[in-house]
Amino acid sequence: MSIQHPQFNLSRRSLFKFSAGAIGTGVLTAGLGSKLLAAEKKAPAEDDITPDKALQELLDGNDRFVKRKRRNPNQTYSRLVEVAKSQKPFASILGCADSRVPSEIVFDQGLGDLFVCRIAGNIATTQQIGSLEFGSLVLGSKVIMVMGHERCGAVDAAIKGAQVPGKIGSLLEAIKPSVESSKGESGDKLENACKANIAAQVERLKTSSVLSELIKAEKLKIVGAYYDLDTGKISVVS
Repeated sequence: MSIQHPQFNLSRRSLFKFSAGAIGTGVLTAGLGSKLLAAEKKAPAEDDITPDKALQELLDGNDRFVKRKRRNPNQTYSRLVEVAKSQKPFASILGCADSRVPSEIVFDQGLGDLFVCRIAGNIATTQQIGSLEFGSLVLGSKVIMVMGHERCGAVDAAIKGAQVPGKIGSLLEAIKPSVESSKGESGDKLENACKANIAAQVERLKTSSVLSELIKAEKLKIVGAYYDLDTGKISVVS
């Protein structure tokens, strides 16, 4: 599905007037289909939660996970039936593809709660940015969290200048600027580079015209967070 279209030219005034139906005739025409767009129209009002409250909901869920007090919300069959009709995720996660960091589990969330994009090194590619724009502008997600993690293999490989086959090198190239920017910092080299990479991806997301307009209108917050593999604790770092 192409996410580029000459009709996708949003002014500040028109940005928030964009409905799912309008997008269906522009950016997302045939790719999404009329059924999805009709479903989104039936979703609750997008202002039912603020960006700050959405972030706190994530952190509260992680606190329950760390303390082994998970509620496992929205994981029933009735919830499955409910969100089959439409989705209204309150938060989006740009996370690493690492199998040890499953967003719904570490944030103690359920079906339809999170809009998740995962890629090795939690890098904001063009496609990831487009997905997150959709999650915020159309689905109404109130916070985007870029979540890196302790001992990230992709960042470690970028630090070591690993020679890798296939397309893996494209991931390392995207991380290398953060490795360079973190050189000379005191402390653990890998942790510093991981956190620098998180901050870099947050800033890259903020260059999106769609996301920046939502931030200006106080409809969205973008933050960076670091996940401790040993404890399960998530800390906001940018």
